[in-house]
Amino acid sequence: MAGEEDKERKDLGSPILRDLPEDKLSEIAGAVEKKVLPAGTMIFQQGDPGDSFFIINAGKVRVFRRDSDGIETNLSQLGAGTSFGEMALLTGEPRSANVETLEETRLTVLTKDQFDRVLRDFPGVSLAFVKQMSTWLLRDEQKLELEAQRQYRPPSLSLFDFVLLGGITLLCALVFNSANPNKIPLFPKSFSNEAVTKVPPSSAMEAFESGETLFIDAMPANFFEKRHIEGAVNMPLSIFDIMYMMVLTEESKDKKIIVYGRTISKRYDQEVANKLALRGHKNISILEGGLSAWEKKGYPVEQEESES
Repeated sequence: MAGEEDKERKDLGSPILRDLPEDKLSEIAGAVEKKVLPAGTMIFQQGDPGDSFFIINAGKVRVFRRDSDGIETNLSQLGAGTSFGEMALLTGEPRSANVETLEETRLTVLTKDQFDRVLRDFPGVSLAFVKQMSTWLLRDEQKLELEAQRQYRPPSLSLFDFVLLGGITLLCALVFNSANPNKIPLFPKSFSNEAVTKVPPSSAMEAFESGETLFIDAMPANFFEKRHIEGAVNMPLSIFDIMYMMVLTEESKDKKIIVYGRTISKRYDQEVANKLALRGHKNISILEGGLSAWEKKGYPVEQEESES
């Protein structure tokens, strides 16, 4: 009997769940569903409701997306000891990808209620999921972008073509506006980057010492884990909505927020600041010079410990 219980707990051996207390693992192991699926079985498809979390005990699955033209993009292959299905459970959105068995596969299945209880009782598990999802989303975005580039090669246009196209567009707009009393502006207003002020490191440090300011690191999770401002919250652009729900839903719109995360090629800070402004936050600033300027001043930074 003890051997069977050990096997059931071992089937819950996802890296995300392995730190749960033994009694909690035993409780979950006694209530989960076990499935053995043959090769070629579709476990779920894009658009299906997210009602289960899966741990692979043996076998292999592939995760892929299919666009409206039927073109498939393989995102990953998962084997024993890995898990899938948590994204829809965390976001409340339908499944964002298809999962199909590549060989006979044995699964342990947690229902949404069981999954939600684990997250409620052990917040650290929720954070681990978010970090893992951030890595997956960045990987998937890169694969989808490469696939889109492979499938579509736009025709080259000459300078004359661009000028002609622009001229025709402008002419159509003028004709439309001359006949339309409501008129559509030719240069519509958009969110202005100037609406978000920049704050120098010295002023940001004063805000830091007050303890009443929230610092948001807009960089992807792998950069954040290497080093970040002490006490900052990681809010990557790719999972902004999820992190906002977890961190800022209950916060006052007047709370002072300082965002940082600009690199040579990406303005993560500006994009996240814009999203916060569009959600009604009124006291947002961007750290001038970013993390490097903060570090040069010798201000508090947390960083990943190097392995000896």
